[in-house]
Amino acid sequence: TRPVLDAFTAQGVGRVVGISALGRGTPVAGRAGHVTATLAMDDLIADTGVPYRALTMPSFMDNTLWQAGPIAAEGVLYGPNLPDLPAPMAATRDIAAVAARLLRDDTWTGFDEVPVLGPKDLTYDEMAAIISDVLSRPVRYQQIPGEVYKANMMRSGYSEPMAQALLDMALAKNDGLDNGVARTARTSTPTTFRQWCTDVLKPAVDSL
Repeated sequence: TRPVLDAFTAQGVGRVVGISALGRGTPVAGRAGHVTATLAMDDLIADTGVPYRALTMPSFMDNTLWQAGPIAAEGVLYGPNLPDLPAPMAATRDIAAVAARLLRDDTWTGFDEVPVLGPKDLTYDEMAAIISDVLSRPVRYQQIPGEVYKANMMRSGYSEPMAQALLDMALAKNDGLDNGVARTARTSTPTTFRQWCTDVLKPAVDSL
């Protein structure tokens, strides 16, 4: 973030929209891995005085694509997240739409957060059931221990600090990181997880 801060002022940038994260003000915001760093990024940008809107994100539906292989081969969706904790989830197409709307609007000033929560909170068990229905094959969610998740990330090429930050973020989500913002019509976005699975996940799994 730091290299671009001076440019915002020197180049007379009129508005900045950033991809950020939910969690500010929650008890776990200071120990949430990548989210903790992201909230600090927002503060640095806001301190420049440039008009800034931070799109505060839950988990992305699109991250499920990382597990297209296990879903196709084993019928399992893995993760360190609690299976029965409802939480928001957004599609990247909706995030892009919110960002574009804000960038076309030249009336706002100052700093503010804009939550993008998707249409409905879901548990991972509910996500697995939707995937099963869309794919017409049984899929279940399996929670894995944190140390196993971290080791899997490192085997995939992540450094130890990056893998630890991902685990810290997941554990913070288990402790309510993404549940601190009330859902309203303004913070909700239209793409359902079922629609996303139909449009994006099913073609990816079918191609394997």
